[in-house]
Amino acid sequence: MSKPADAAYHWNGAELDLDAYLDRIGFAGERAPTLVTLRELVRLHTTSIPFENLEPVLGRPIPLDLATLQDKLVRRRRGGYCYENVGLFAAALERLGFGVTGLSGRVTMGSGGLRPATHALLRVTTADDDRVWICDVGFGSGPLEPYELVERPGEFALGEWRFRLERTVGELDTDLWVLHQFGRDGWIDRYTFTTEPQYRIDFEVGNHFVSTSPRSPFTARPFVQRFLPDVHHVLDGLTLVTERPDGSSDTRELEPTELPKILEEVFDIELDPADAAALSTAPWLDR
Repeated sequence: MSKPADAAYHWNGAELDLDAYLDRIGFAGERAPTLVTLRELVRLHTTSIPFENLEPVLGRPIPLDLATLQDKLVRRRRGGYCYENVGLFAAALERLGFGVTGLSGRVTMGSGGLRPATHALLRVTTADDDRVWICDVGFGSGPLEPYELVERPGEFALGEWRFRLERTVGELDTDLWVLHQFGRDGWIDRYTFTTEPQYRIDFEVGNHFVSTSPRSPFTARPFVQRFLPDVHHVLDGLTLVTERPDGSSDTRELEPTELPKILEEVFDIELDPADAAALSTAPWLDR
């Protein structure tokens, strides 16, 4: 079933500076809606644009209009969290001719109870393949490839990283998918999601909660990630963790004054001097 013609159901791909975006992630392949292109786009976007929530920590809003996303993630070479990454990536896919539908996930890892469905991901189809793919460029810890939306036994590898995908029945007999990932804590269920379509206005609602609510972890402290083929860097407050595909990891505690240097050298995020100073002395340090 095709989407309505109303622009609200689409991703503003026509407004994207495609050349600038592809240059940002280093893509030089064929600009066609094929599976080969999709795999390369996911890999490059995920490894080039870090996950970060520094704007809410600094008390600033997160607009999701495409002009702002391009300015922040492309021109200023900053990162973003799921809604930002997914909004930009969806626009690029739409511009290239892929079939793109937004989906919403409910993060379960580290959960002590029921959380709102505030993770954005994409259902994608290609012109040369009948399968349905899930692209998750905004979680911060991969995967580096799209994964097929299909039941499968056991685990599967995307690059060196290991995953499992299960299909189950949720509340009220809803169809529920669960993605598991292997890491330093062994196998964990990362998030659940359904295939109910989500649109830009739906992501606006989730984004408002994530970026403004005192109940959101993203307003409380910096949470930054850089996911690469052989290593995953995580900054959680003042804790820096380095994880590897085999489950091994290293952890060290930072001083607040180290944050700007770590952000630049490890996560490829260069803050202007005013933001660097504000982050190192922000109220979150006293919480």
